[in-house]
Amino acid sequence: MSKKIVVITGSPRKNGNSFQMTEAFIKRAEELGHSIIRFDAAFLNLGGCHACETCYSKGRACTFDDDFNKIAPAILEADAVLWSTPVYWYSIPAQIKCVLDKLFSFVVGGKEFAGKEYGVITCCEESDMSVMDGVRMPLKRSADLLKWNLVGEVAIPSVLKIGDIDKTDGAFQAAALAEKF
Repeated sequence: MSKKIVVITGSPRKNGNSFQMTEAFIKRAEELGHSIIRFDAAFLNLGGCHACETCYSKGRACTFDDDFNKIAPAILEADAVLWSTPVYWYSIPAQIKCVLDKLFSFVVGGKEFAGKEYGVITCCEESDMSVMDGVRMPLKRSADLLKWNLVGEVAIPSVLKIGDIDKTDGAFQAAALAEKF
């Protein structure tokens, strides 16, 4: 069954390791007949949540008008969301965190969002797999609150420089993740 999948990336390196895995995922997902809408958060105008709780009061997700108001409708219409991001200082990059925090607007706005699928693609410089928990756990906790279902994760350690992902099976794993949606 064909699905609408929103892909949200967090890396500002257009040819970086997580981007390469994202490309492999998208290519395979499209081959499988899924439709993809991609948002590269690092290149968008995104601000943090102001906790004003006026979400959707002006007809859009956030009353502070930024690019989240383009992402929110796509997520609401999607069957699934793929988060693809490197680890930054043991956590989620600010670019992704802005999007993640503003998902709160769905709760405040009374939007129906339960039952979506989600997946995670992440990578880090260190060889310790637990370093990626700083990305995986906030996404998992948020998904649990939103009642989203994890399809799978790709977590690749020991990549830093652009192209290091080519020394791993990260792109292969990312393509295989697309087959789980």
